[in-house]
Amino acid sequence: MSTGLNKSNLDGSENSLPQELQQEMVYINEVRKLIGPQSGKLAVYCTDASIARYLRARNWHVKKAVKMLNATLKWRTDYKPDEIRWDDIAMEAETGKIYRSNYKDKYGRPVLVMRPSCQNSKSIKGQIKYLVYCMENAILNLPVDQEQMVWLIDFHGFNLSHISIKVTRETAHVLQEHYPERLGIAILYNPPKIFEPFYMLARPFLEAKTANKVKFAYSDDVNTTKMMSELFDMEFVESAFGGKDIADFDIAKYAERMREDDKKTPQIWKNGYITESPLPLEKSNSDSDSDEQAKRAEEKEEQDDDATSSVESLSVKN
Repeated sequence: MSTGLNKSNLDGSENSLPQELQQEMVYINEVRKLIGPQSGKLAVYCTDASIARYLRARNWHVKKAVKMLNATLKWRTDYKPDEIRWDDIAMEAETGKIYRSNYKDKYGRPVLVMRPSCQNSKSIKGQIKYLVYCMENAILNLPVDQEQMVWLIDFHGFNLSHISIKVTRETAHVLQEHYPERLGIAILYNPPKIFEPFYMLARPFLEAKTANKVKFAYSDDVNTTKMMSELFDMEFVESAFGGKDIADFDIAKYAERMREDDKKTPQIWKNGYITESPLPLEKSNSDSDSDEQAKRAEEKEEQDDDATSSVESLSVKN
């Protein structure tokens, strides 16, 4: 996760910080003084990049950012989001109502796919716990130069029984108060007319910054097609979003991926890898995801080559 701080040149010298970044560091250091020294996981959490996100969320108002960050530190101490494991939330996950895709957008951002019609629980606590698990997992899989993620929300089969104001309100609270500046864009794909009044009720729970990141998208809209192709390699995107991947969600394979991530998480926090540098977890998963994408691209290329060869062969014969 990049801080935008100065970097060493190839000769070992360092560039001076631009004036804006110098001021940013002043604010960050003020926050550090006010929250006091932290230890253990909280010290790992309070990187310069993390503090900067809280400052941005509060428009660089130091006291407001400190209040917000202190609330998160208390929440993380009590809720222990970094200790949630797959087996704790597996029942919530079994329908694939939320999952981290095996591709990223063109900016390297992890993608959380959400399918409201696959809701399988009436437990608010259970739903929020699973959402927090997904957020923590996506964050651990961020590349070095990214702090945000993408949400793709599939409204196929949706009706109002699949969501509630209470869950939406709690979701907005957790995300905005404890994961500030983590959402890059939320794409609501083919929301039905009946969703519009619900969104009007839910919108007041969203801060202006968050609401501005919500985009309505429709499969028959040329602007949607353009937006999706600009954001993603559609070869790997699910067909529900206009992509070419027709594979169904496989809970067994997904559970295996998440359990492998879970194995690495404690060591990451112990060694303090939640910083502005790449994580071993990200390396493992991004390599796996990249390998899978590369393999599929290679298979497609081979198919195209075979097709071309067949056409050339027919041309020769004719």
